[in-house]
Amino acid sequence: MPVVVTPPLTGTASVLLPARPEPIRVDPSSSAVIVIDMQNAYASPGGYVDLAGFDIGGAAGVIGRIAQVLDVARGAGMPVVYLQNGWDADYVEAGGPGSPNWHKSNALKTMRARPELKGQLLARGGWDYELVDALAPQRGDIRVHKTRYSAFFNSQLDSVLRARGVRTLIFVGIASNVCVESTLRDAFHLEYFSVMLDDATHHLGPDFVHQATLYNVEKFFGWVSTVADFCGSVGQLPQGDA
Repeated sequence: MPVVVTPPLTGTASVLLPARPEPIRVDPSSSAVIVIDMQNAYASPGGYVDLAGFDIGGAAGVIGRIAQVLDVARGAGMPVVYLQNGWDADYVEAGGPGSPNWHKSNALKTMRARPELKGQLLARGGWDYELVDALAPQRGDIRVHKTRYSAFFNSQLDSVLRARGVRTLIFVGIASNVCVESTLRDAFHLEYFSVMLDDATHHLGPDFVHQATLYNVEKFFGWVSTVADFCGSVGQLPQGDA
């Protein structure tokens, strides 16, 4: 018989989600959708990623597919957690020259190269930091601020999830090879079962970096599935008011 991964289940209803390298059982009462950085900065023309010269052409399709995932998840009673990457308006949280983040953050480097953008990129309260309109949070959704690639670093994410008995994480968002993978790796070390939805994520850089992330997740840190399989499986559960 094929191997089926069964995380700790707390509810009475679960579904089998087709995934690589083996299917995994998903229980809405102990699972959550983790939406990584679906902000104007990463997905909108004129946002930081666009200004920094990265291709955001795939972001529009990802937004539509994430919306499908969130509708089904909410209907099944699965929590939706939005992560927003950025810093205070004075960039104290970003770290100064003594922090590697100050040297490696493309947003900070772009503002140093283009002084007219100073204070505009990934600053809380600004347009760049805000979630894209098409994925606006709904009542009951959770928003968590983060200051580094991993959403678990110096944030409330772990306590938010544990307080709700969540053990399985469904990952969507941008960028698959940076913040999604960084957060998923940390989730593995914190004993979460993680599933990345391949076509509900978008990468920064050439396509091979996305393929490398899929390889890493499938082989070492979690499972890989698709929007169609998630919606087809979780959509079988009784749907309440989304």
